[in-house]
Amino acid sequence: MSISRTLKSWRQYRSTVSELNSLSARELSDLGISRSDIPAVARQATR
Repeated sequence: MSISRTLKSWRQYRSTVSELNSLSARELSDLGISRSDIPAVARQATR
């Protein structure tokens, strides 16, 4: 994987994590996600 592609993927991952972390516990629950699931969900979303 090229460096630019890796950086783009990392930025998308961080953005997704940030957005999910900004949600309330209730909103995350409505989505079926717990706080501990956020990194895994973000990784899967950026594949």
